[in-house]
Amino acid sequence: MSKGWDSKSVEEQQAVLESESATKKTLDREQHRVEAEKKRRRRELELQRERILAERTSNPYRRTALAAALEEIEVKLTELGWTVHLD
Repeated sequence: MSKGWDSKSVEEQQAVLESESATKKTLDREQHRVEAEKKRRRRELELQRERILAERTSNPYRRTALAAALEEIEVKLTELGWTVHLD
């Protein structure tokens, strides 16, 4: 009878370990997905920033709009952990 109780305890321990392992894998996948999305969004904003910086105009209203758009993009990038890189 003692052997039956011991094996049940081992089975329960193995089930708990398997459950914890599955939970950890799910959390790891979710974290990876979130990081990939953050990286994709950051790259998208960097490309928008580069396009705005490359645009030239003599129209003062257009320059004001571009400056506002650039500031908004840089705020969003900062929220994603971006810093200005001076080359």
